[in-house]
Amino acid sequence: MYELKIVSQFAAAHQLRDYQGGCENLHGHNWKVEVYVTGEKLGDDGLLIDFRHIKESTRKVLSELDHRFLNDLDSFKLTNPSSENIARHIFKSIARELDGEGIKVSKVVAWESDSASASYSEP
Repeated sequence: MYELKIVSQFAAAHQLRDYQGGCENLHGHNWKVEVYVTGEKLGDDGLLIDFRHIKESTRKVLSELDHRFLNDLDSFKLTNPSSENIARHIFKSIARELDGEGIKVSKVVAWESDSASASYSEP
């Protein structure tokens, strides 16, 4: 099994609903995002998928989040913009574009700080 990883980032603000503590107040993070893609077979070019495709797909999703108040976005109007839900949103958005013959987005990790992250994957 081959595994590729790219790392990207975006900055955004959010407020956690139904939360008791500081994070219920408006605040922001400089998020770091890791995207993992797996597959078993390389193409004739020796690549699972060109890193460029992973980066472009990730950039597209993150540009919708960058410098935004996440609570205002349709994806988070009813869903709390927690690290867990942000990782899931990014995963599902990228997987819709990249998953295909022998290639699967396997995990997304959303880091809200240098010491705290949440990941999302599907079987």
